[in-house]
Amino acid sequence: MRLILYSKPGCHLCEGLQEKLEKIQNLSFELEIRDITTREDWFGAYEYEVPVLYLSNHRGAEGREGEIIEAPLPRPSPRASVQQLEQMLRKYLAN
Repeated sequence: MRLILYSKPGCHLCEGLQEKLEKIQNLSFELEIRDITTREDWFGAYEYEVPVLYLSNHRGAEGREGEIIEAPLPRPSPRASVQQLEQMLRKYLAN
């Protein structure tokens, strides 16, 4: 499983969320950071929305074999603890 964090340089909310995600130890996931300033389409979509978190996984049974599905996750509160963030992620991983 992979999490994608859309971020931009100098965004304190982005940096805080990234730090918390990197501290989660009881879930196995790959964290990909996408700098929205590197692509116009990302910048246009997320300029005023960062940080934006997506869950990316390979779909088998329902979708085409090998199809990659990216689904947005609700934005966690900047005040959420690492444990609260982990609980939120577990909830979405179970679905």
